[in-house]
Amino acid sequence: MPADMFTPGVAAARLAPEEIADNFTDLHAPLQGHEAAVAADRCYFCHDAPCITACPTDINIPLFIRQIATGTPQASAKTIFDSNILGGMCARVCPTETLCEQACVRETAEGKPVEIGRLQRFATDVVMAAGDHPYQRGADTGKSIAVVGAGPAGLACAHRLAMKGHSVDLYDARPKGGGLNEYGIAAYKAADDFAQSEVDWLLKIGGIAVHYDTKLGDQVSLAALSNSHDAVFLGVGLGGVNALRVEGSARDEDADAVDFIADLRQSADKTDIAVGRRVVVIGGGMTAIDAAVQAKLLGAEQVTIAYRRGKDAMSASAYEQDLATSKGVRILYNAQPEAVSDTGVEFAYTQTVDGQLRMTGETQLVEADMVLRAIGQSLVPVSDDLALSGGKIKVDDTGATSMQGVWAGGDCATGGDDLTVTAVAEGRDAAENIHKTLMGEG
Repeated sequence: MPADMFTPGVAAARLAPEEIADNFTDLHAPLQGHEAAVAADRCYFCHDAPCITACPTDINIPLFIRQIATGTPQASAKTIFDSNILGGMCARVCPTETLCEQACVRETAEGKPVEIGRLQRFATDVVMAAGDHPYQRGADTGKSIAVVGAGPAGLACAHRLAMKGHSVDLYDARPKGGGLNEYGIAAYKAADDFAQSEVDWLLKIGGIAVHYDTKLGDQVSLAALSNSHDAVFLGVGLGGVNALRVEGSARDEDADAVDFIADLRQSADKTDIAVGRRVVVIGGGMTAIDAAVQAKLLGAEQVTIAYRRGKDAMSASAYEQDLATSKGVRILYNAQPEAVSDTGVEFAYTQTVDGQLRMTGETQLVEADMVLRAIGQSLVPVSDDLALSGGKIKVDDTGATSMQGVWAGGDCATGGDDLTVTAVAEGRDAAENIHKTLMGEG
């Protein structure tokens, strides 16, 4: 489309408030009681169920689905929360299509898996809506642990430690808890302020003192926390943003996609969020998808995701890629940014030969009045005493770091995929090892 057919510039309120509000409602409607019963009835309740193996938190999926089928969603939720205390959020944001549902026998046999994610949401929503918290803090052990980072890993660690009877001081640099669940996930995936509701519900266990607006390295130091507590868990995430090192990449109207998403999540009505008419998002992960789709929902006329490799190499799942295109987002594969100008972004076409990315010699200019960078995040240095590996805090299978009495988990640590559910598993498992270590059991 010719450039003169656009009104240039970046502006807020491109759509009416009611249209924007409608665009940011739940991506998937929750199941009602009868729908949940019908969906649960499709489960084969497999012995040695492959869906359990595919779940990073090892939820007993056939059991919780059977409990829904028998009309006991409260028991079902308890089964879920026993393994994953953030089961409500994970039901909303987990890439179930590449985890439990992909492993489902129904998927293998029919190409239509049991709707595990939606069933998990049904059960957990029943309990959380009632305000119930199925756990109590254990008998006081006299031990205290500092948990730094109130994201999925930190919350899961803090809750499990409280269950064991330890006292927990939970620190976070931001004014709210939740981490990426609050600041880094598309608003339509966690509607109705669910992330904060989940944090409030989790803290009902007691024994967790929360300290917001307290940044490691500024208000507190790792050395001081180690001296004042029996153990420290680091779930600080990746606070740095990788730079787009191409000519002209510092335009005022451009932004990091993580900041764009965070601003959206903290906005009450979304009409105050500025967006361009022609938006280019550079990157191939979930952040790129979330930013691009939301730019479209805010009223951008053309949104393009540009990724330097092919479709299969994108870290965003095929489901998420299809979601983006269904919302009108164009995905440009094999396109590496070369320069950013007032007109847009110039890309060099690439191809993969023998596993190596090579330029074809062809280029394309994609017009843009707003460019969002979604090219990855990096660890903000924590302490010179912590060993790193691959730019992350090096941990062993228990989550222990190279520093005595310090554990780590989630995106900041070496280990599994950068997923909410993986972070929950790592925080939970580190808490178990911290407990055994402090109580002399390990």
